[in-house]
Amino acid sequence: MYAFAFSMTCRANIRDQPTQEERERFGRQGGEGRKKIFEVREYDSDLSFIRNYMTKKLCDELDLYIFEKKGPEWKITDKSWEHIRDQLVYSRVNGGFPYIVVDNGDFERNGELYLKHMYEGMELDLKYVERTIPYIQQLWGKTVHLESVIEAKPVLFSYDGKKHNRKFL
Repeated sequence: MYAFAFSMTCRANIRDQPTQEERERFGRQGGEGRKKIFEVREYDSDLSFIRNYMTKKLCDELDLYIFEKKGPEWKITDKSWEHIRDQLVYSRVNGGFPYIVVDNGDFERNGELYLKHMYEGMELDLKYVERTIPYIQQLWGKTVHLESVIEAKPVLFSYDGKKHNRKFL
């Protein structure tokens, strides 16, 4: 992420000749580009960097957009710079990892583990789910269930040590 941040910083907001917007928004006078690069690196996290320095101009310059899979094809769904910024920030929350909690350690009174993905608009990677659940099952010793959301529908993934099962709830 820092390589991206450094690149964005160098291209857009950390010039020796700041734009009028940079002068007004960040109080930059000019001739302080290198100093600002090191200041940003030292004080900003990935999240604060994106929140503070992502602008409409930068999104346009980098031709950034949000896309989603609609049926078999990927489609551009949004070009609003605020939504792009928010999506980038969101992707860094919790280190980019999904938030999964234990819902029940004795599911169906069989000692099965029931996990819940606290869905916040980002679907789980299905291939990763199917490769990870067997390891959790091996550690737990009994069937593992993982509830999530796929294509706006609740779904339950299960693995009993031998086979995977997926059903929409």
